[in-house]
Amino acid sequence: MINKLESILESLCSLDISKPLLVGVSGGADSLCLMDVLAQVGYRLTVAHLNHSLRPEADTEAHHVEEYARKLGADFVGDKIDVHTIKVNEHLSLEEAARIVRYQFLFSKAREIGAQAVAVGHTADDQAETILMHLLRGAGLAGLKGMLYKTLPTPWSHEIPLIRPILGIWRTEILEYIMSRGYEPVFDASNLDVTYLRNRLRHELIPTLESYNPVIRHTLWQMGNVLRDDYLYIQGQVDESWKACVLEAGDSYLVFERQRCLEQPKAIQRYLLKMAIETLRPGIRDLDFDTLERAQRFLYSPTRSRKIELTNGLVLSQHEGRLIISDSGNDPMALEYPRTLPGTNLDLGVPGALRLAGGWVIRSALLSSSPDLLAQIQANSDPFQAWIDVDQVFSPLTVRSRLPGDRFRPLGMGRHSLKLSDFMMNVKLPKEARPGWPLVCGMWDRDKEILWVPGFRQSDHCRVTAETQRIVWLLLEKEEITR
Repeated sequence: MINKLESILESLCSLDISKPLLVGVSGGADSLCLMDVLAQVGYRLTVAHLNHSLRPEADTEAHHVEEYARKLGADFVGDKIDVHTIKVNEHLSLEEAARIVRYQFLFSKAREIGAQAVAVGHTADDQAETILMHLLRGAGLAGLKGMLYKTLPTPWSHEIPLIRPILGIWRTEILEYIMSRGYEPVFDASNLDVTYLRNRLRHELIPTLESYNPVIRHTLWQMGNVLRDDYLYIQGQVDESWKACVLEAGDSYLVFERQRCLEQPKAIQRYLLKMAIETLRPGIRDLDFDTLERAQRFLYSPTRSRKIELTNGLVLSQHEGRLIISDSGNDPMALEYPRTLPGTNLDLGVPGALRLAGGWVIRSALLSSSPDLLAQIQANSDPFQAWIDVDQVFSPLTVRSRLPGDRFRPLGMGRHSLKLSDFMMNVKLPKEARPGWPLVCGMWDRDKEILWVPGFRQSDHCRVTAETQRIVWLLLEKEEITR
C-alpha cells in the first residue's frame, strides 16, 4: 500500500514531502487509511476534521480522530458546525450543504497553515460510483472521466489543489490495511440510507449491474482512466483556444471575439462555453446538455433581441462582433463603453496613461504652444482628442464618473453652462453608458470643473488661445489587445 501510494503522491499529485499538507479525515476507513499512509511516508501533516452535528456520536468521533492524529505525530485542527441549519437557510439538500461547508472548512485551514494541497480519501469505489452517477445524468466527457488525482483550480481555491491519492485503491484493500494498523473506523448509518442517490447506486443499482457484468465497478473505473487522458488532451486545446478567443475578463463578465469562436471546432466551442460558465459560477454542478446546446445555437444564430437567459443568473448576448457572458444584473452593452467606477477619483498624470474599465485608456502629454500646433488644434475633428491650456487649471487633473448636480460649460458657449445630464442627452450618449462615462476634471477659479467629456466636447474654461504657453494633449482610445 505505502509503496504504491508513494509513487502516486509524487507523480500524479505533484507533492513535495518537505511542505505542509492538510488531509481531511472524517473517521471512516478511507480517510483513516489516507491519513496513516501520509504519516508513514513522512509528510508534514495536519489532520482536519469537521463535526457536522448530524449524529449524537459525532462529538465522540471527532475526539477519536484527534487522538489518532496525535499518535501519528500530526497536527490537528477541528471545528463544529450545524449543517442542518445551513441546509434549511440556504435551501440545499443535506448532502450538498455538508459538502460545501466541509470543503470551505478544509481550504480555510489549508490557507492558514500554508498547505501545499488538501488531500481527501476518495477511493476507486467512489470513482466508479461517480462515473455511473454522471452517466445517468447525461454528462459529457468532463463528467465521464470521473474525479482527478489533482484538481486546480477548484471552487474553493485558485492556488491550493485538491488531491485524491487513493482513487486507484479499492475499499477491500483499504479495510485490510486499517485493520492491520489497529484502527476502528466510524460506522455512519446514513451510508445505508437509500434516499440518497449515491447510496442507491451503491446498494441497489451496482449489484444489479453486476449480474450483467461481475466486474462492472472495475469497468467503470477503467473507463474513467481512459477518458481522463482524452479529457486532459482536449482541455489543453481548449486552453489555447481560450487565449485566442477571450478579449476581456471581469469579475462578472467575459467577452469573446465571436468570429474567433466560430472558427473553433464545434467540440471546442462547447468546452469554451462550459469553461466560461464555470469561471463566472465556480462550483456550479450538473451543467446540463441543453444549456450548452442553447448557447452554441445562439453563437451561430442570435435571437432578434441578441440576448438569451443562460443559467444561474447568467445572460449570453452578442454586440458588435462580441459574444458576452455576464451577470443578468449587468447591461452587457455597457461593457463596450469606457467607464469609471462610481465614487472613484483617479489622478491623471501628465505625461501618462490612465487605464479604465472596458479596455480603454486616457493618454496625456505636455506640449509647448506653437503656430503649427495651434493650426492642428483648430483643424481637429476627432472628439476623442482634446487640448487644454494647463495654466488655467490650478490642481492636478483627475478622472471620475458623473455626480448628482454636475454642470458643464461646453466649448463655444462662453460663460453659459448646462446640466451634464442634459448635455449627455443632447449629444445622444447612450443611456446605459452615462453612469460610468469618464470625465476629466480640474480646479478652475476655486471650483472643481469638468474640463472634458471625452468623445464629445471640452470645456470653454480651459480652451487654447494664441496666448496659451503650455498645452496638455489628451486622447481616449481603446487599447489594442495583445495575444
